[in-house]
Amino acid sequence: MFEYAPAPESRDVVDIKPSYGLFIGGEFTDGTGTPFKTVNPASEEVLSEVASASADDVDRAVRAAREAFGTWSAMPGSERAKYLFRIARIIQERSRELAVLESLDNGKPIRESRDVDLPLVAAHFFYYAGWADKLSYAGYGPSPRPLGVAGQVIPWNFPLLMLAWKIAPALACGNTVVLKPAETTPLTALLFAEICRQADLPPGVVNIVTGAGETGAALVNHPDVDKVAFTGSTEVGRLIARSVAGTRKKVTLELGGKAANIVFDDAALDQAVEGVVNGIFFNQGHVCCAGSRLLVQESIAEELLEALKRRLATLRLGDPLDKNTDIGAINSAAQLAKIRELSDHGELEGAERWSPACALPERGFWFPPTIFTGVAQSHRIAREEVFGPVLSVLTFRTPAEAVEKANNTPYGLSAGVWTEKGSRILWMADRLRAGVVWANTFNRFDPTSPFGGYKESGYGREGGRHGLEAYLDV
Repeated sequence: MFEYAPAPESRDVVDIKPSYGLFIGGEFTDGTGTPFKTVNPASEEVLSEVASASADDVDRAVRAAREAFGTWSAMPGSERAKYLFRIARIIQERSRELAVLESLDNGKPIRESRDVDLPLVAAHFFYYAGWADKLSYAGYGPSPRPLGVAGQVIPWNFPLLMLAWKIAPALACGNTVVLKPAETTPLTALLFAEICRQADLPPGVVNIVTGAGETGAALVNHPDVDKVAFTGSTEVGRLIARSVAGTRKKVTLELGGKAANIVFDDAALDQAVEGVVNGIFFNQGHVCCAGSRLLVQESIAEELLEALKRRLATLRLGDPLDKNTDIGAINSAAQLAKIRELSDHGELEGAERWSPACALPERGFWFPPTIFTGVAQSHRIAREEVFGPVLSVLTFRTPAEAVEKANNTPYGLSAGVWTEKGSRILWMADRLRAGVVWANTFNRFDPTSPFGGYKESGYGREGGRHGLEAYLDV
């Protein structure tokens, strides 16, 4: 057996400051809340101290966004597009720096942040830059108007990509933004603030306030915010929906998921195995649309599981900055505790647990890729979002049974179908209650394609022409 030699990406490309302030009105400023530390989840090393925004700080940011809105919204779309194009090009130029910082702060493998996240981030800004002067042709009326100030709260699993999903369409439509990144992953958002300055974006068009849940609540509940966009847990999404009910605010929620990855007996087995691995172990399973439930046709279940276990034995877990790493660190101690709790409960309920032999580093937050077989629909690991590298395996006999089991969840964000029959793919897609159905692939994203869910996975769409509607007064 040949072993992979270490291939670490250098940290020297990133200059992490000892402390960071809030980005309000085009300037970095101190926060009046209690500062917090952000750590590298792979080593528990403190990376920096970050300012925490109080309700007063959030108010300052919203006022700065409101002041900038008049000028920004009145600017011709072709002029707004120039700023978005400039931001996209700077992101491309600084992509290595951004990818390293994302992996340090988040724990995801560098090859994912470098080869997946950053190209998609730039692509979203390029795509919506193209829409900025064509809004009259988007299907929302001849002269659609922006909403005003958008308050945006993003999660920690794809910090920079979720920022792009939120900010790019908002700016293209003529809105201004106050964005709150997740408490555990604020650094790439703060570097993006520097990019906004480098692109000469008018002050106040983008404002970034850091902090914990209290900061997010202050932003969502601010009376001068016209639009709330949230990506995160279903529990927090419910709170936001309640808090804005009865107000004039427009809301989009992209929440949790418990996606079914459905493999039929005529599927290309090796291709399906790769899709299953990508579906649940990409980004350590920290993906809202992760294929965390594998539904495999009974006649090939044993064969597929053997192939899947062989493939998992080749995955490399370790340093996120090593270009050979497949499985990085869990984002935080709190998330690791949740994954452990649900996995232990899976064993208590009678499911059989399996993980490949792999040594976990002594420091940091780590969890091996794990498969549960003998899973029942009633088990917690089949019902609740683990948000980690944990796959629950169930079987089915007929397409109708596969649909019934796939839809037997309060979530409805995504699904995958693996079969050689195009007619079966269309039949399944028509019956699966999921916002996105992938056919013979999984976790494929494109800025031109809408993304969003049903039921407890939220409402509204991001991406594509559909993503413009959330930021227009239509």
